[in-house]
Amino acid sequence: MGDAFSMVAYELIQRPELDILGEGAFWDAQAQAFYWVDIVGKRVHRFDPATGEVKRWTTPRHVSSAIPTTRGDLMVSQVDGLYRLDPQTGALTGFANPDKDEGNRSNECRTDPQGRIWLGSMCNNLAPDGESVAIDRHSGAMFCVTADGASQQMIGDVGITNTLCWSPDGKRLYTADSLKGVIWVYDYDAEGPVISNRRVFVENGPGAPDGSAIDEDGCLWNARWGASRVVRYTPDGKVDRELHLPAIQPTSCAFGGADRKTLYITSARQDLEGLSPDAPDGAVFIVQLDVAGLPMARFDG
Repeated sequence: MGDAFSMVAYELIQRPELDILGEGAFWDAQAQAFYWVDIVGKRVHRFDPATGEVKRWTTPRHVSSAIPTTRGDLMVSQVDGLYRLDPQTGALTGFANPDKDEGNRSNECRTDPQGRIWLGSMCNNLAPDGESVAIDRHSGAMFCVTADGASQQMIGDVGITNTLCWSPDGKRLYTADSLKGVIWVYDYDAEGPVISNRRVFVENGPGAPDGSAIDEDGCLWNARWGASRVVRYTPDGKVDRELHLPAIQPTSCAFGGADRKTLYITSARQDLEGLSPDAPDGAVFIVQLDVAGLPMARFDG
């Protein structure tokens, strides 16, 4: 594995601009394509590693994720809920608004192994122009959304929802509250679904916990906002490896490639003063690893 704590070897997705707040890493195995968003830039991106092409769509409101669906379009989470995005026309159609609190916005969003969407919200910290606004309450929640658009609240009283991953056996759900600096683990029952027995998986550590991905060994790879690294945690919460990056704010990650041994890592340059024009903050990093990640499910709806 080499030196676990040295600067990692990486490539960058080549494109004209960097993200202000890159997020929502998602690998679509069926299309062999990588999706992510720029929340503040109001853009959805699709990268084809076979050709190097980056396609993008602009949204009218801040967008935190883009997930392919089994019917061929994209499900995107904007400030006020979930929308279908037609990749041919860019047209958006409302689908579900699980969080009725108008002071919140959508944040983390992933599919569970059964193809349902899990959408996490938080107190809206973005002005319409993208300027940062102070978070003054723990009003976020987590919702499970099914193919017909019905939603069920699963978790409440969250500061900043981040990380949504399931263990290889499907019996654990990991999720983080970045404001509290904690990654939680729950027992997960796919029927229902039902989550229970919340306990601390990781607390404190460098930076704050942001988005994550799970590998076939059951280890969680967590982007550490403000700490320039992605940390691999074993199933018992111990630090196993660190990938140090030349970007201060890594935000999310996903395993991709035909063998799922390529880790795509998004990052942000939001609120960073005095950055060099050549600084890669806001880039998407591509890191080759010796372990495969779990596949990610399209939204089954």
